Amino acid sequence: MADLSVKMAGMDFRSCIFNAAGPKDVTLKELETIGASRSAAITMKSCTKEPRQGNEEPRYYALDMGSINSMGLPNLGYKEYVKFPSLLKSFGKPVIASVSGLCLEDNIQILEAFNDSEVSAIELNLSCPNIKGKPQIGYDFAQMDEVLKEALRISKKPMGVKLPPYFDFIHFEEASGILKRRKPAFVSCINSIGNALVIDAEKEAPVIKPKGGFGGLGGAYIKYTALANVRKFYEMIEMPIIGVGGISSGKDAFEFILAGASAVQIGTAFMEEGPMIFGRVHDELASFMARKGYTRLDDFRGRLKQA
Repeated sequence: MADLSVKMAGMDFRSCIFNAAGPKDVTLKELETIGASRSAAITMKSCTKEPRQGNEEPRYYALDMGSINSMGLPNLGYKEYVKFPSLLKSFGKPVIASVSGLCLEDNIQILEAFNDSEVSAIELNLSCPNIKGKPQIGYDFAQMDEVLKEALRISKKPMGVKLPPYFDFIHFEEASGILKRRKPAFVSCINSIGNALVIDAEKEAPVIKPKGGFGGLGGAYIKYTALANVRKFYEMIEMPIIGVGGISSGKDAFEFILAGASAVQIGTAFMEEGPMIFGRVHDELASFMARKGYTRLDDFRGRLKQA
């Protein structure tokens, strides 16, 4: 039987497959549903200082091979998410907070609050593309360096960082230099590809309303960009990488781990299929590994061959 367990950032995961921050993880009830599933961890919604309703609707649209959204970080505010880890302990799996303050001061206040909580780790989101008037910090390398420096100084929990997609090798070099200098506990990549536009030809209008129809593209459309980001960071940094983007099958998960990921998160496919997806992808990955003769993830992690 294949062993899909992972030790990462001081946490033990029964499987390498769990939910990404974003879909169906806003309320305690939704988080309990994730806890009762075969997701290896419970990742909470990216939280801000104050509760947010998010952007106007329609703000999510399912596509043939993924989704476009401009949710705008709807969440209950960090004071609620600080309470949830202790209420989710009975599921016996790591609980990961996602922090997305709208400024450095907000992030510091939120991180200080989580220091006194029972959360297992924190994923600092520097890559949300759907906040009106707020650029992605992950594309401003000087600001990214400063935010990581201060956040890692404040946080007493294992803290990783969620990055936007990069498309040029010089950007990987800039980001990798910061990561090697600041040493977060892990890196999650990628967030959705920002500012895509999907048009309904019949209505002659965008399919979502916020930002004139511009939103984050997710699902299978971004899988190959996500794989490239995982691989490039695996080649350039020595820390655990969580692959995110377009994973909906065991074969997808296998490819991300082959590229160098320590674990994978599922977002759009979880939104569309529901919590059964975690068990399905786990079983498919185990079967794929068995066919290949692999018994552990380390048997093939990062061992991508040359064409």
